[in-house]
Amino acid sequence: MRRNIFYHLSLHMGLLILIFTACSDDATQTDLPLSAVIFNSINGKQVAFTALTHSAVNWEWDFGDGNVSSEKNPVHVYEQGGYYVATLTAKDQSGKSVDTKVSLAVALTPYALLTGNHTAEGYDGKTWKLTMSHTVNDQLVNSDANFSLLDDDIPSLPAGAFDVYVGLKEAYNDEFTFYHDGRFKHKTTDGSSFGGIVYAMLLQQTGQAQITKTGGKAVFGQDVFALTTYSPVENATFILNENDHFIIPTIPNFATGTQPPGIPVVTYPGVMTLGFPNSNEFIGIRDFHRKVIVQKITSNSMRVVMFMTLDPRAIVSQNPLIALSTTAAILTLEAVN
Repeated sequence: MRRNIFYHLSLHMGLLILIFTACSDDATQTDLPLSAVIFNSINGKQVAFTALTHSAVNWEWDFGDGNVSSEKNPVHVYEQGGYYVATLTAKDQSGKSVDTKVSLAVALTPYALLTGNHTAEGYDGKTWKLTMSHTVNDQLVNSDANFSLLDDDIPSLPAGAFDVYVGLKEAYNDEFTFYHDGRFKHKTTDGSSFGGIVYAMLLQQTGQAQITKTGGKAVFGQDVFALTTYSPVENATFILNENDHFIIPTIPNFATGTQPPGIPVVTYPGVMTLGFPNSNEFIGIRDFHRKVIVQKITSNSMRVVMFMTLDPRAIVSQNPLIALSTTAAILTLEAVN
């Protein structure tokens, strides 16, 4: 009998000790603070989000494109490629919340590559300038349908070509900045810009600019390029067309057709073009034709085709001004910010 009483008392004491110990641990245990971290995985325009949270019971997502979700780990498909900032708001049982953000580069479009990450802090457009190093694709060509070489002895432009061979190192000075909202800013470091000699001569004859320097005689036998005074246009804009049916007047030998009143033209179907509507602005080379073809663009480089008129006889009308393109320069620009 005594043994049974002792056994039951020992059992009860043991249970009381376990309960007291558990209660003591609960009283001293500190809850993890509310926190949230975003993990994401991008595949094309589809982004899989994972919320790595402590003490959260509610998750609210804003994907940065006008769409939201209350799933903890949502998968979202963006309609358009570009830069986005996704925001996660995590809440705990008491209603406290914490926000965290992640910047995304989703299936970047040519427009996004041209204008840069507009969601970044301190964004001030994306700036480009002609590269002095050039590439094997940088060429002087004819303005025909196939961009045949202007001179078979010059298959591509060597590094520093406009400095070493043309004598106009200032060609590399200008900076061209494109903004996400369609604005364009042109910066000259010396108040002059690089362009074709025929257009420069016309500007000087009409009092619109002054030629400050010419070059190219040593290689081409005559000056074909020039620097002219230039003040960039305020409030300029640009248009990037990814699928343009681009038609430009050219000399008869290069034409693929004609337009009224019998102007020979060459057509480049389905090309990407960059233009500056209602403006005298340009990129790269200042000449009669400011709209250019963008052959390739990445986050760091852009290859464009710029058309020039290098023979005065190719100006077939003064009013309206009609200048046939005789030559094109395929040049690479590099991103500088």
